[in-house]
Amino acid sequence: MGEEQQWSRDTALRETNSATLRLIKLFAARSRWRTLWTSLRTVLTPIIILVVLAAWVLDWDALGVAAAVLLGVFSFPIVWHSTYHWFTEDLTEQQRQFIFAAVGLSLTVLALIGMTGAMDWIRGRFQGTNWEAVGALAEGFGALGQILVALLAAYVAWRQYVISRDLTTQQNRITQQQTIDSYFQGISDLILDDQGLLEDWPPERAIAEGRTAAILTGLDAEGKAKIIRFLSGAKLLAPLKRDRRLGRAIFDGLGGYEEDIEYGVRVINLGSMLAGSDLSGTDLRWTELSDANLTGAQFRNCNLTRANLAGAILQGADLTGADLSRTRLFYGNVEQASPRDRLNPPNFRTGAQTGAVVEDVNFTNVKNLSEEQRYYCCCWSGSRSRETIPGGCEGIPNKLGR
Repeated sequence: MGEEQQWSRDTALRETNSATLRLIKLFAARSRWRTLWTSLRTVLTPIIILVVLAAWVLDWDALGVAAAVLLGVFSFPIVWHSTYHWFTEDLTEQQRQFIFAAVGLSLTVLALIGMTGAMDWIRGRFQGTNWEAVGALAEGFGALGQILVALLAAYVAWRQYVISRDLTTQQNRITQQQTIDSYFQGISDLILDDQGLLEDWPPERAIAEGRTAAILTGLDAEGKAKIIRFLSGAKLLAPLKRDRRLGRAIFDGLGGYEEDIEYGVRVINLGSMLAGSDLSGTDLRWTELSDANLTGAQFRNCNLTRANLAGAILQGADLTGADLSRTRLFYGNVEQASPRDRLNPPNFRTGAQTGAVVEDVNFTNVKNLSEEQRYYCCCWSGSRSRETIPGGCEGIPNKLGR
């Protein structure tokens, strides 16, 4: 009994293996046939296209029809397979429903027109129409459409220009900020030792001034303002008190470095780096610009609150709309204060030769101008600038004399 069962299992296994082998051979033959068919179709399709074109040109109707049918047999499966894959795989269910609905609606309209006699009514409605006039009107609408297309193309081109300009501006702003960050790091590495203390020997000060002059020439107004705020906040523009042996900066006992407005040495001397610069609309609060050459600089609508401009050369500068709240223009007494002088040293007790050179400065609509500032500007700005000072200069002498 056991031998018969074993023989039955072996027979069933052999039959299963035989059926599997036949299926494998069938699939292999089918695959070879598909490969052969694909290769044949790839080779014959261009040839059949040429035959169809030649038969069409030479009026060989029988050959052309046969070739066209054969070309359709070769081409239809490819088109059908691609279309079916696009329709079932690439489109969403909502898109497929929309296509079916559009086809159904179009068929509905055509069926109603054809079956309800609407087409006869349409023909009768337009039977007496002057089609030449309709053609002329259509040409007019066509010309109008071309104009609208041209206007649309111009608008698209303009929008592309605006977008490109904005992207370029944004990229330039990012690049400028990266340059400024690199400058901050470079200056810090140059003048600080390993303990973070100021170590500015003369060669290092010269290199720092050179790097500052180089970067200021390539920045816009906001970039220059960032550099000035950084240098001012870091006390690199302030005159620092030095010891008389090594020239090292001296601590003030409060965690910072002591300033010496008479004999101090600046880490970076701006000199004429900002002469003629446009700093309009920038934030220069609490900045150190004393003794800087700011000839012809533009400070329109600039915030100069608590900025130090004592001894600065502002000749020909434009301060229209600038905020001068608590801005220092001189030291000492306002009645004795006078602009800096190349021949005489400044006297910081009386204020003589400590003030800013304000000749020919435009003070139109300057904000928060104190009485002392107004008195000083009226005395030393000259006849043309006196006319622009808010509040007027009546009763204030013109000490400049011109």
